[in-house]
Amino acid sequence: MSSLLPDLPPVHLDIESALTQVGDMESLIGMMGMLEESLARDIPAIESLLAANDVAGANRLLHPLKGFLQVFAKPGLCEHVTLVEVLSKDTSCTSVGAAYADLKPELQLLLSEVTNFLNKDISES
Repeated sequence: MSSLLPDLPPVHLDIESALTQVGDMESLIGMMGMLEESLARDIPAIESLLAANDVAGANRLLHPLKGFLQVFAKPGLCEHVTLVEVLSKDTSCTSVGAAYADLKPELQLLLSEVTNFLNKDISES
């Protein structure tokens, strides 16, 4: 049964750029699996840390996420993550929670795009 929804291009996921950086589709798929796990784990963890006023803890998760996304995400999302990560370096910054609240839906969309890509690739294999 085919989907009634059109196969829309991803908003944040940049497969072409990632493939150029990673080299081959098999490696890309393996790394995307790690990205999917990281996003699924870290999106709610960052929110919990910020809710507990643990900005330093949130920074410890945002920093590697920022690096990981530079391979897989389009520049706009990378810039948004970088902005929030920079804010989180100042552990007294009260605006980190609000900035992350704006970023979280974008990260969730990226997670959805990654999951959809991985599921599509598996079903086409």
